[in-house]
Formats: sequence, structure tokens, C-alpha cells
Amino acid sequence: MINWIGWVATGVFAVSYFCRQPNMLRIVQAVAALMWITYGFLIGAMPVVVATVIVALAAVYSSFAPLRDAPTT
Repeated sequence: MINWIGWVATGVFAVSYFCRQPNMLRIVQAVAALMWITYGFLIGAMPVVVATVIVALAAVYSSFAPLRDAPTT
């Protein structure tokens, strides 16, 4: 049963490549990241948890970086 979480997370992440709207892409990838983190904890694989957290934080940071650097009018 636990393996299914990993497989579903993989599927959700793969589906994110079909998202046309940036906001939907971020939401789908966030859901996949949460599933991967959960999966990593359940199987006791801290490298999976840490790697996913690092990637998720980088994605969140890069999502908001354009807002911070946008020119003001």
C-alpha cells in the first residue's frame, strides 16, 4: 500500500507537465511534493524527504522571485 503513494506521486508529477497555467502547475507539483515527502517518511528514506523538501523550497522561492524583482511603475 505504501508503494502506491510513491507511484501516485510520480503520476501526479508527470501530469504537471500538461498544465498550461503556471498557477495550476505549481499547485499540482506542490501536491506531488507533499506526497513524495509523505512517502519518504513512511518508508524511512530521509534522502527522499530531504531532496524533495529542497526541491519544493527552490520551486517556491523561484515562483515568488519574479514578483520580488518585477519593475514597479
